Amino acid sequence: MSLVDFVPTPKFEEYKARFQQHYKLERRADGVILAQAHTQGGPIQLSVENHRSVGQLFKTIGADPENEVMIFTGSGNDFMMDADPAGFKLEEEDLQHWAYEYAYKDGRINVSSLVNDLEIPTIGVLNGPGFHTEICLMCDITIAAEDAIIFDLHYDIGSVPGDGIHSCFLELLGVKRGAYALLTGQAIDAKKALEYGLINEIVPREKLLDRAWQLADHIMTQPRTTRRLTTQIVRRPWKQRIANDLDGGFGIQMFAHLAKKKAVHSKSHIASQIAYVKQGKENNIK
Repeated sequence: MSLVDFVPTPKFEEYKARFQQHYKLERRADGVILAQAHTQGGPIQLSVENHRSVGQLFKTIGADPENEVMIFTGSGNDFMMDADPAGFKLEEEDLQHWAYEYAYKDGRINVSSLVNDLEIPTIGVLNGPGFHTEICLMCDITIAAEDAIIFDLHYDIGSVPGDGIHSCFLELLGVKRGAYALLTGQAIDAKKALEYGLINEIVPREKLLDRAWQLADHIMTQPRTTRRLTTQIVRRPWKQRIANDLDGGFGIQMFAHLAKKKAVHSKSHIASQIAYVKQGKENNIK
């Protein structure tokens, strides 16, 4: 017998409680875990605290060997269409510190953890329009509600789109479509997202989670080792894209971020672009 014990792995009931402000967690007996991101029970509102929670969640779920498939989604009728009213107060008070801690470090961890720390199949469920949809789009399988709209607002609020969405769009859309989406703030509806290969299926909102569970059921028909090793095959393009693009993209974004000497992720900046998308202007929905 070994002289030492294993370091204890995370226990579901413990981290279910720990993450409850940010995620509603549910796990079936077979190990399929559902993570519904929320802010006070409703749609996600972006904040420094919410942003940090993403990578923390993925690392924790990935460290629990009892998890076998992850379903990730938002709450309510949109994925993320607003910012917490005081969500960037920390950044505004000490930009140099939080530009690294929140924007550079946490942001890189969020995307890389999804691809590298979760050695289980992942299903992203895009429950409506929103930004930072890369978290759903970079899952192994992605389904979306009929009214989902995918867009990136960084350029239009004076920021550089280098925090993971650039990797996501360039990988899935290709160079020309990716550049167009990043430079114009193009609003891509669900039908166009399916045509472009951003998502796999369009599903009526009321059937989204049922369909996600069905997909998980199919994945669970094969042995544990087969499931986990298959993820290593299907994620090779993401691993290569992240290794080549992620740190550099974040570095470029952070240079611009600090050069402006102000926080660009403020509620007012975000609100202006969200209002534009909500209006569904014909010249922006291609």
